[in-house]
Amino acid sequence: MTQRGKNYRAMSAQFDRTQQYEVPMALELLKKLSFAKFDQTVEVAVNLGVNPRHADQMVRGAVVFPHGLGRSVRVAVFAKGDKAREAEEAGADVVGGEELVNKIKDEGWLEFDKAIATPDMMGLVGRIGRILGPRSLMPNPKVGTVTFDVAKAIAEMKAGRVEFRVDKAGIVHAPIGKLSFDTDKLEGNLMALIETLVRLRPSTAKGIYMKTATLSSTMGPGLRLDAVGLQTAGTV
Repeated sequence: MTQRGKNYRAMSAQFDRTQQYEVPMALELLKKLSFAKFDQTVEVAVNLGVNPRHADQMVRGAVVFPHGLGRSVRVAVFAKGDKAREAEEAGADVVGGEELVNKIKDEGWLEFDKAIATPDMMGLVGRIGRILGPRSLMPNPKVGTVTFDVAKAIAEMKAGRVEFRVDKAGIVHAPIGKLSFDTDKLEGNLMALIETLVRLRPSTAKGIYMKTATLSSTMGPGLRLDAVGLQTAGTV
C-alpha cells in the first residue's frame, strides 16, 4: 500500500473529493492547497459524452487563451520566399524549408514547441511526419497550423494558443495557465476552452455532452467542477 507524505495528507483533509465546486472556489482552493516550490500549471480534464472511435465524434481543435499561458513558446515555421520573410518579421524563432526538414530528419533537431507550415511546404514536411506526429508537432490544417497567414498563426501561438484532442476515453486535457495567475484570468482562460468545446459538439453526440470536469494543478489534487453549469455558461 502506498504511503502518502504528510503534505499530501494535510492537503487531502482540506477538501471534499465528492463535492462539485464552482470555478472561482475551485481555483482559490487550488491556490490554498499549493505546497510546491515552483509555479505550477493549472490543468482541466473534461470528460465528453462522445465516442472517439467514430470519426464524426472526434472532438479536435484549438483555442487562443485571452490571458496566455505564462510561458514562452518557441515557434518553427516551414515556409519559403515572401512567406519565410513574413514569418521572420512576425517573430518566428526558426524559419526554413528543405534545410530545416533535413536538420530535423538527419540531426533529430527539435528545439521548438510549435510548428506552422504553409500549404505548399507540406510535401516536404510530410517526410518528417513520423518524427513530428508522435510529439504533437505536426502542422495540421484542422487546427490552423497549415496556413498562408503565418503572421496570424505565429501571433496566436505566442499569445497562448493551445491545441486539444479528445483521447480514447473521451477526455480532453488542457492547461489553462499558471497557479500564480489571478483567479479571474484563469477563469477567463477556462471559459474560452469550454466555449470552444461547446461550439465543437458533434451533431451525432447524444445525451449529456459534458459529463464531468476536473480542475487540478501540477502537484495538487483534482477538484470536481459543476460540468452541467460549465456547459450552460459556455453556451450563452
